[in-house]
Amino acid sequence: MRTYLVGGAVRDELLGIESSEKDWVVVGATPDEMLASGYQPVGKDFPVFLHPETKEEYALARTERKTAPGYHGFVFHADADVSLEQDLKRRDLTVNAIAKDGDGSLIDPFGGVQDIQSRLLRHVSNAFSEDPLRIPRVARFAARFHSLGFSIADETLLLMQQMVKAGEVEALVPERIWTETMKALSTAKPSVYFEVLRSCGALAVIFPELDRLWGVPQAAKWHPEVDTGVHTMMVLDQAASLSGDVKVRFAALVHDLGKGTTPSDLLPSHKGHEARSMKLVRQLCERYRVANQFRDLALIVAEYHGHYHRVTELKPATIVKMLNAIDAFRRPQRFAQFLLSCEADARGRTGYEDIKPEQTLQLQACFDVASADEIQTLVKSKQGKEVRQAIDEARCKAIDALGPRTGNANEGKSK
Repeated sequence: MRTYLVGGAVRDELLGIESSEKDWVVVGATPDEMLASGYQPVGKDFPVFLHPETKEEYALARTERKTAPGYHGFVFHADADVSLEQDLKRRDLTVNAIAKDGDGSLIDPFGGVQDIQSRLLRHVSNAFSEDPLRIPRVARFAARFHSLGFSIADETLLLMQQMVKAGEVEALVPERIWTETMKALSTAKPSVYFEVLRSCGALAVIFPELDRLWGVPQAAKWHPEVDTGVHTMMVLDQAASLSGDVKVRFAALVHDLGKGTTPSDLLPSHKGHEARSMKLVRQLCERYRVANQFRDLALIVAEYHGHYHRVTELKPATIVKMLNAIDAFRRPQRFAQFLLSCEADARGRTGYEDIKPEQTLQLQACFDVASADEIQTLVKSKQGKEVRQAIDEARCKAIDALGPRTGNANEGKSK
């Protein structure tokens, strides 16, 4: 019975970055021997055990054989006769197929150390093509390690393209796609994830609402980058730089989905795209069983980001109506998320990346005066519907008292 540290923990150690989890592989042992040693079984598909003290995962070395489409169609063989190299060979990327023994020596039969040094994401063997989940997984690794200079090997990208053409991606279940997407949205450069999916053809299958944005023009006056897909990726990366909140990043990602369905005779105008965006956001969130907090913020940003950009033109009553619709006064944190998502939209344009939009400051000022304690004092004597009306009127007066909301050419109306 021999135990090796494997996978991400070894890779991250070689990269000099902290790893949150440690995975171990056990060679030369049977399930009964693991149980006799006090390990607790947790694996359903194949033998995985928790260490009795550290609670870290220990998996018996195993091989696998493809028997059906998708990532469920595998037969696993885990026994004492399975070697370490056989176990490593079934892994996705060479950088994840490195093991370390108790003496600190590396076992690297597939050149993972060299690929780490070359900053290359390369598949271990053609068995890579048997598991479609590896496509979004590799895209997520590309996003995570983008800042370190990693890229995907040409032969690996070609294999991913072949897998998409073979229809393997269609076998993925929503939960697994969403899990990988959530992890990718948490990276410093989440746009890389979607760009990789697009480059291999998987984006059109997994997120067709996003894929159709590329090639759709916008008015160059407000969008020097013109292409809606390019703009969306710029917005996503701006959201990532502004906030670590994955809900903000998701809202930024899907805020313009409706532009992909704008009738061609209206282009480059996108009148009414907000309503179309909301419909597509609902469809996407339903398909991937997205949590309500993500969905609700995304719908708010899709519907009202135009109000944000045109705040200098809005009447106080319209601003108050929007703040009520956002539920800003009861949920100020969600209003802050809304502002961050919209600011990412304003900055996600060529030449505007480093310009702080005045709309954020203006809407924040409106919210601050409209939520002042003095307003509640004004309506204490009111009852029922009169309370709501009195509060709204007081808020309108407070916003109006701020004076003109002036804009400048750097803000842009964006639409």
